[in-house]
Amino acid sequence: MYRVTIDTEACDGIFACLTRDDRFAEDDDGLATLDTDEDRHRAVRREEGRVVAEFDDDQRADAEQAAEACPPNAISVEAIDDE
Repeated sequence: MYRVTIDTEACDGIFACLTRDDRFAEDDDGLATLDTDEDRHRAVRREEGRVVAEFDDDQRADAEQAAEACPPNAISVEAIDDE
C-alpha cells in the first residue's frame, strides 16, 4: 500500500504528472488532483494545501514517475502499512 500526496500550494499546473499516470487530473482551480473514482483508491482526502490518496494497486511505478516528472516537486509517493 502507498500514499500519494499533492502539495497544492507548490503545484504550478504544469501537468507533467497527467502524462505519466492517468489517475491524475486537472481540478477546477487549474491544479493537479487525483481521480475521484472510488474503484481506483481507498480514499481521496482534500486537506488544507494538499490532496492525499491511498492505493493498494500495482500502479505505484506510475505514481513515482508522475512525482519525478513534476518540476516543482509537488507530488510525493510513500509506502504505508496496510491498516
